[in-house]
Amino acid sequence: MKKLFPLGLAVLLVSAMVMAAVDVTGDWDMTVKSPRGDRTSTISFTQTDENLAVKTTGMGGQEVTGTGTVKGNDIEWTIVRTRPDGTEMKIVYKGKIEGDKMSGTFDMRGTPVEWTAVKKAK
Repeated sequence: MKKLFPLGLAVLLVSAMVMAAVDVTGDWDMTVKSPRGDRTSTISFTQTDENLAVKTTGMGGQEVTGTGTVKGNDIEWTIVRTRPDGTEMKIVYKGKIEGDKMSGTFDMRGTPVEWTAVKKAK
């Protein structure tokens, strides 16, 4: 009986960790705090374990994709946008997840830019 207690406790702890895992899969309304005012767009995440596939729409209407990770409540993803002149700009987003909300920053030419996101209702 004494040997079963630690095993049962370990199974309960692992089960609780799996149930508490964050899953950001779905569509989110993302707002970027720009010097030109707030800009809102939709961003879609597909999560498999800690790995993310990311999809959004660029300013010119083109689809922009990326990849990232979720580790605990930390989220990070990278996308590459193509500027009108054809050059590519790599953007790394970092943030914290709090239920159906998240927030963080990305770097824009040496300046941190704040963003927030709210999960869309299904």
